[in-house]
Amino acid sequence: MTRPFLKMNGAGNDFVVVNALETPFTPTAEQARAIADRATGQGCDQLIAIEPSDRGDAFMRVWNADGGVVETCGNALRCVGQVLMQATGKNRVVIDTAAGPTVAMRAKPPGRPRVLPSASPRTGSGSGGPEGPTTAAQVTVDMGPPRLAWDEIPLAEEMDTRGIELQVGPIDAPLVHTPGAVSMGNPHVVFFTDRLDDAFVRGTGSLIEHHPLFPEGVNVGFAHVLAPDHIRLRVWERGAGLTKACGTGACAALVACARRGLTGRAATVDVDGGRLFIDWDEATGHVFMTGPVEVERTGSLAL
Repeated sequence: MTRPFLKMNGAGNDFVVVNALETPFTPTAEQARAIADRATGQGCDQLIAIEPSDRGDAFMRVWNADGGVVETCGNALRCVGQVLMQATGKNRVVIDTAAGPTVAMRAKPPGRPRVLPSASPRTGSGSGGPEGPTTAAQVTVDMGPPRLAWDEIPLAEEMDTRGIELQVGPIDAPLVHTPGAVSMGNPHVVFFTDRLDDAFVRGTGSLIEHHPLFPEGVNVGFAHVLAPDHIRLRVWERGAGLTKACGTGACAALVACARRGLTGRAATVDVDGGRLFIDWDEATGHVFMTGPVEVERTGSLAL
């Protein structure tokens, strides 16, 4: 049996996306890992299924590269939103997830023309650095309000989530310490540091991901505040490792930085694969994420 798929990415965070609106798609954890394998499979950070929903235009199911099912994925929400908007002609769609429904809408980046990719899924390759590919569609997702209580992250014990009791390194000279904790439908911890090299991010991220303070595991962000409206971010994703971008991680980083007074409530967040704009709206309390979406290619999965 074969299933067609789209290979997509949002700021470099890449996905294999399967349409399961009419025919169910239920891969095992082993199959999900095989699909995500970059050496022998299609290669992706997450596997995505677009399923029917009674609460929205579709339900988005997410498997990490390790085969585990997770609550949501911010960059995938933009990709699925673009697919649904192109299919329906709508400018706004509701995407249900295990973390609750979200809204995706077409966006126009400030100061730059938006050029949507061709209807053909084989176009829209693009390239670029932190500015993002000029041919990529721009999609905004309303990520809802951040969850900030310790038991909403969740943490194993009560703490002030603006700066939790956690450090890496010697007690008297920690390398990083007192990170912020935020849930954007999935758990995040954000260290404030200028240490962003691969070895440090991989070593610290893999160490903290399964720390007993986080009963559900955690995504580990490393945020370097460049200006009150500009953050450089790298994220070690739970179940996926170091990725080129993490949408929920960018939202969590902005919220964590703003709560500490390091930034305002809106900032550009540069990730390895591009640039996202995050706005923690004061009127609604919701976090809005805007960023690029691209279709790389099509293909078929042999299951």
